[in-house]
Amino acid sequence: MDGVPDGVPRVPEQRHPGSSAKSAESLKSGQSAKPAGSAEGADPVASTALRFGVLGPVRAWRGDEPITTGSPQQRALLAALLLREGRTATAAELIDALWGEEPPSQALAALRTYASRLRKVLDPGVLVSESGGYAVRDLAEGALDLTAAQDLATEAEKARSAGDLCHARDVLRRALALWDGETLAGVPGPYAEAQRVRLEEWRLQLLESRLDMDLEQGCHAEAVSELTALTAAHPLRERLRELLMLALYRSGRQAEALAVYADTRRLLADELGVDPRPGLSELQQRILQADPGLAEPSSPAPEPASVPVRPAQLPATVPDFTGRAGFVRELGDILASADGGVMAVSALAGIGGVGKTTLAVHVAHQARAAFPDGQLYVDLQGAGARAADPETVLGSFLRALGTADTAVPDSLEERAALYRSVLAGRRVLVLLDNARDAAQVRPLLPGTDGCAALVTSRVRMVDLAGAHLIDLDVMSPDEALALFTRIVGEERVASERKAALDVIRIAASRLAARRTWTVSVLAAKLADERRRLDELQAGDLAVKATFELGYGQLEPAQARAFRLLGLADGPDISLPAAAAVLDLPVEDTEDLLESLVDTSLLESAAPGRYRFHDLVRLYARACAERDEMPPSERGAALSRLLDFYLASAAGVYAIERPGDRLVDHLEPTAYPGLRFDNRHAAQDWLYAEAICLLACVRQSAGQQDTLPRAIDLLWAAHDLSESGANSREYETTAETLLDSARQLGLARAEARALTTLVNVHHVGGRFERADQEAERAILLAQEADDLFTVCWAGNARGIIALYQNRHEDGEEHLSRAIEHFRALGNRPGEAAALCNLSRIHLATGRTQSAVALAQEGIGIYDAMGNTMRGANARYALGLALTQSGELGNAADRLQEALEVFRDSRQRLWEGMTLFRLAEVDLAARRPAQAAANAEMALTVLRGIGGEWRRGNVLTVLGRALSGIGQTGRAQVCWQEAAGIYEELGSPEAADVRALLSPVRAA
Repeated sequence: MDGVPDGVPRVPEQRHPGSSAKSAESLKSGQSAKPAGSAEGADPVASTALRFGVLGPVRAWRGDEPITTGSPQQRALLAALLLREGRTATAAELIDALWGEEPPSQALAALRTYASRLRKVLDPGVLVSESGGYAVRDLAEGALDLTAAQDLATEAEKARSAGDLCHARDVLRRALALWDGETLAGVPGPYAEAQRVRLEEWRLQLLESRLDMDLEQGCHAEAVSELTALTAAHPLRERLRELLMLALYRSGRQAEALAVYADTRRLLADELGVDPRPGLSELQQRILQADPGLAEPSSPAPEPASVPVRPAQLPATVPDFTGRAGFVRELGDILASADGGVMAVSALAGIGGVGKTTLAVHVAHQARAAFPDGQLYVDLQGAGARAADPETVLGSFLRALGTADTAVPDSLEERAALYRSVLAGRRVLVLLDNARDAAQVRPLLPGTDGCAALVTSRVRMVDLAGAHLIDLDVMSPDEALALFTRIVGEERVASERKAALDVIRIAASRLAARRTWTVSVLAAKLADERRRLDELQAGDLAVKATFELGYGQLEPAQARAFRLLGLADGPDISLPAAAAVLDLPVEDTEDLLESLVDTSLLESAAPGRYRFHDLVRLYARACAERDEMPPSERGAALSRLLDFYLASAAGVYAIERPGDRLVDHLEPTAYPGLRFDNRHAAQDWLYAEAICLLACVRQSAGQQDTLPRAIDLLWAAHDLSESGANSREYETTAETLLDSARQLGLARAEARALTTLVNVHHVGGRFERADQEAERAILLAQEADDLFTVCWAGNARGIIALYQNRHEDGEEHLSRAIEHFRALGNRPGEAAALCNLSRIHLATGRTQSAVALAQEGIGIYDAMGNTMRGANARYALGLALTQSGELGNAADRLQEALEVFRDSRQRLWEGMTLFRLAEVDLAARRPAQAAANAEMALTVLRGIGGEWRRGNVLTVLGRALSGIGQTGRAQVCWQEAAGIYEELGSPEAADVRALLSPVRAA
């Protein structure tokens, strides 16, 4: 057996008693390690300590300074002594190690010379003579990289045995990172060769162990790329083939997984005359039978963050929490059970306004200490007209847990599985407030031991398997009165005790008077926002009365803030956005909002963010309609919010794309937006505000005065359409705006809405529809004298024509776009069209002019400091250089672009650049690297880019796999690509069928 599927493999080598992994990172980076507990700069000895490396070239350092280790034979002597870890080697043993069976006549003298030279460059007492031999002694703790790797492997084994796979994987990565090329590179002699083989085998075993844990944690999509390259480098290593089969199967690529087995069986028969080992054959049978045990986990987990992210999202608990002692104890006991290794779920049901959220938040705060890895919170808006989409919630949760936007999958199933994988091994409490039903909740449950979920809902979740159901009724009169008294004060209640009791009987009386009603019936009646507050009444009593009581005690400024904030859609609102709604400085706004939190009319969702309970929001809107004077202030408040988002998004766009003229052609705003210090802060704001920003866009769609700004906001925030995390919601919002523009008869607005959708369809690979809408956008924009939109729609038609092989049309569109951009003085737009025209020239065989056009585009972007658009230009230049045969330069330009796209969260362009790098690798006859890059492209483009692009990547992947002898997998890839092309009616289908023909003939 050539792999170790369980546990972490060890090297059977005598250990130095003082070794440690503490300096593992320093050995890799060339920095000296400090002893445990020492202060920065407190140990001058450590800064000059000797360190040695054998997991690569044999090297030595004194502190940060490299030491010359001499000739190859001298390095061979040093390596032989280091690998004995302090044990003495005799002269005869060392001569045999360096020269084997045919030593030179003066071998002993040469040995002594090498030892003398080493002794001069090393510290005194390190290389010692003893019993006619030599030894290396008195090294500092962790001075040898091999020793550090062994300690890290031991630490990983302990972590894995304890069930902490995240830590075990991280430690193994650090151990493997200590290798720097071939072990003992360039060192001669039979001893060095034997050690090279031994340590390379150990490295591969460590790698297999880490990959095995990757799959256990659901990282199969990422693992496929690495495993494809490894199986190419080590084709007869069956454990790697087994892991590749499992990774492919869990990635939904069953046919490829089976093809790996067929390729392996053929290779083993041809090379060794043997059959695959039983484990591989058993896995093949389990795949054929679709064994459910192979399917878990089913989605990738992100790389662990260097600093663990511990979300603390619980809203503030109310200071006047009263009563419910029995429920508090019961829920506390259930949450405590999660400590015993089970995932605790409690579902708290009750009518609206009965106090479910308050109780759940109170209990969650009490249990925080039991969940040290964080607490997640979301208002699922189950009682509203637009309940929260589980996909969107999972995206927010994953980002809160440290997952990069580019790593968030597209589908609900993949996000749910990734979410469970991220939570594996962590203790996190999840509070799912205001759930609509069990179907909305299920994807959001952690599903891992040690975590817990609290769910509140107006319906009893009998179909939520394994949940502990708690029915929350109205408070007893004594509890309710005590709560009421704590809120409004003893003195006021004492004088109106009967009236106070009338107020708190409302909800209970409503149900009690209707014995045929179930909780679900009342919940259904409450689903109508217009009647919800009216349903919560009994006789002359109503929940409205409770809200009226609190609202009536507000100061005028508080009351105004309460009314206007309730108008904004979206699950919550940030402090700067709230300041825009209120038209107040941020400091004054914060004081007002915090005072509303103190009255329990507003909740603190997170630092700097606020939210309403859904019933309170309805009441606030009703107050705004009734009391806000003049009535136009309601529209003015929402207009300021739209201005804030548009101005802020324009700031994000400008800082990402210096010199781009879009910001000069947006609708003017009367209210300012945020200013950002750097590109990363701008991007963080855009993605954090995505849900609320898109909600504001939709809310602004129906009014003639706000629709143009809403469309421009969507255009300025178009990065959201290419991120993957928000692409679907962006598209539905764009379609809503287009419908509104058509209904209102606004030609300019319709043209711009169409242009945003052109980009959406282009990204999704729907080229025919994209071209139709771009053509319509140009006509409308010309009618509205909007040359800016004409330019960009024409540019889009040019690149779409390229994809559809209409090169003459594409060149005409792009040439016209360049003229228009120049007329407007829009240099970045001109550069974009030049780079697209470069690709038309490339497709029509004009390689040199293609290179020149792309270089012209780069020059424009670089002169403006436009890094992100410059990456697009380098992408175009990389394609031209590939076709001109300058493969080294092509790879360099594409790698430069890739780094920018990754840093800018441009997931579509990251995936496409990986695909183009795979093409370069193929042209350079590096099929293994081509396969690895193509696999990474498939992973990054999952759920974005459309089927046509997926077909292109699969075609290149098939070519790469064929080049490394995995012809079965290659055939599966080409068959899938051919199916995609044929369904789309793409001409590439014939080319792929031609690739399949020789395979079939064989």
